[in-house]
Amino acid sequence: MAGLWSRTTLIIKSKYSKLLNKTENPTETLDYSYEQMLEQLQNVKRGVADVVTAKKRLEIQIQGLEQNVVKLETQARQAVAANREDLARQALERKAAAQQQLQGLDAQVQQLAETQDKLVAGQHQLEAKIEGFRSQKEVIKAQYSAAEAQVKIGEAATGIGKGMADTGMAIQRAKDKTDELTARASAIDELTSTGALDDLTQPGTTQLDRELAQISSTAQVDDELAKLKAEVGPGDGSGDAKQLDAGDGASASAPAPAAAADPPEEQPAEKPAS
Repeated sequence: MAGLWSRTTLIIKSKYSKLLNKTENPTETLDYSYEQMLEQLQNVKRGVADVVTAKKRLEIQIQGLEQNVVKLETQARQAVAANREDLARQALERKAAAQQQLQGLDAQVQQLAETQDKLVAGQHQLEAKIEGFRSQKEVIKAQYSAAEAQVKIGEAATGIGKGMADTGMAIQRAKDKTDELTARASAIDELTSTGALDDLTQPGTTQLDRELAQISSTAQVDDELAKLKAEVGPGDGSGDAKQLDAGDGASASAPAPAAAADPPEEQPAEKPAS
């Protein structure tokens, strides 16, 4: 049972990790990480401010104790001068307690100063780290954007993108339909020319009618040719052609006839003798 549960947990984690990888945007992740680092830097700065505030508070207490020590020493002197040894002893006891408290406060102030120095050094290191991460983040974002744009351009050019896939399929379907229609038109033309299909543009005409009409037309041409041969007579007609050619040549080379001379003047007829 434990092995089954472990395997189920592993499968769920792998599916969830795959889903996260699919939905994760590197630029958004980098920006979020940068914001988290800035938030950490702010926390460090607040910590430094708190340490400095505590140190200042202790320093104020130290100043008050130092003033109290001076005051108690003055009171002890006055008591000794007045022969009040009891009061002088009481003042000196309070002075000693104040001095011990001052020693403890000095140690605490020293510790806070060391802590402040460490926090300030850590703050500077974190600031430098954040600045380096910011520069690297911008470079990575620019590289990611360039790579993403290059992938989109490649997908659009090759037609493997989600948006271009439908367009490529539509173009292919249109091409297939065009090829199909072209082949169908060629097939219809071929069947019509061979007589397998009737031409509906000539209503009432079948293939048999067309063949008979062609035979009739051929017979008519043969009859007319036979009549022409009977009228012209046998022979190859080369002599007539030569005569026609010669006549054409003579008429072309002969000079133009001269203009006719005026007719002679008519003589009057003689009268018969009586």
